[in-house]
Amino acid sequence: MRNYDLEFLKKFSLMIGLLALLTLGLLVGAWWIHKSQPVEVPESVTRAVEARIAPVGAVYAGSTGAAAQAAAAAAAAAAASANVAYDGTLDGSVIFNNLCGSCHSSGVGGAPTLSRADWTSRIAQGVETLHTHAIEGFTGNSGIMPPKGGNPALTDEQVVAAVDWMLDNLE
Repeated sequence: MRNYDLEFLKKFSLMIGLLALLTLGLLVGAWWIHKSQPVEVPESVTRAVEARIAPVGAVYAGSTGAAAQAAAAAAAAAAASANVAYDGTLDGSVIFNNLCGSCHSSGVGGAPTLSRADWTSRIAQGVETLHTHAIEGFTGNSGIMPPKGGNPALTDEQVVAAVDWMLDNLE
């Protein structure tokens, strides 16, 4: 090899070595900076972890436990009352048009339509029985009535209002 080829190889090797050292230094610096920064956990991940490790139940013992149990029952009742269907309206036509009409307009599943002939045998049982069947559900020879029309968010008063509206609007 010639002299100038050796000089080039020395300078080239020196440059490659310096670039390798620079790269290694940058990698170490980046690792050190990353290690020193606190890790931010997304809020959705935090909520998912908290939901996953939340206790399934609670133990209520003694007078303190009874108070905690009463508070938990009150909180559950408040949460349930906040989930009332159709903004808690007692207008039977609104409830009928949004829920009941899907079956009682066409007779799906043996549901009586708003024809008086479909209701005569049911009315003979008494209005209280109709209210009970609408609230609790009923399976009879002529069809099936799911509890609260299939919407558990309805209150008993809303179901009674819808049944009364239907009875008042029979043809």
